Amino acid sequence: MSANKLLEFLLWSAAINYSILLLWVGMYLFAHEWMYRLHTRWFAISREAFDMLNYGGIGLYKLGNILFFLVPALAVVLSR
Repeated sequence: MSANKLLEFLLWSAAINYSILLLWVGMYLFAHEWMYRLHTRWFAISREAFDMLNYGGIGLYKLGNILFFLVPALAVVLSR
């Protein structure tokens, strides 16, 4: 695989993941009550735990996107 193709793949992957992340944050901010009611149907979870899990999940997802897609893309750019 050429460096250009690899860079294109990594950047598209990062863009798709950030779109998912923005959707998650938007749902959390604007549909918090609906999401909470939906998840409490399946799990006995407090509001504080629900908020903490979402906050941690958003942070972990963002960190994973940086580590697995943006850092390798930067390495490809710098290795040219």
